[in-house]
Amino acid sequence: MRYSPRRKQEAHALIVSRIAYFNQTYQCTIARIVVRNQRRRWGSCSRRGNLNFNYRVLKLPLALVDYIVVHELCHLRELNHSTRFWELVARTLPDFRTRQQALRRIVL
Repeated sequence: MRYSPRRKQEAHALIVSRIAYFNQTYQCTIARIVVRNQRRRWGSCSRRGNLNFNYRVLKLPLALVDYIVVHELCHLRELNHSTRFWELVARTLPDFRTRQQALRRIVL
């Protein structure tokens, strides 16, 4: 899959829709949502409330896109991987460990 402005727009639309869905539960304040051509990360979160995602989420099953979105949303509350962070993730994705393992098997 080659990076293009069209793919970036498609990825952005998908991510925004999934964030809107899951943020009904989390009620996080999001400063900005950015889609990039990242080489090593599916997503990231900044202290300023910016969420960054890889455009390659387009090639993933929706269950894994949801895991990435929820993972980054939860970082807006807990900027670490503490027990509290994983409890937040489990609130909407009780099978997050299965999804996490599946995502790790996919090469960027």
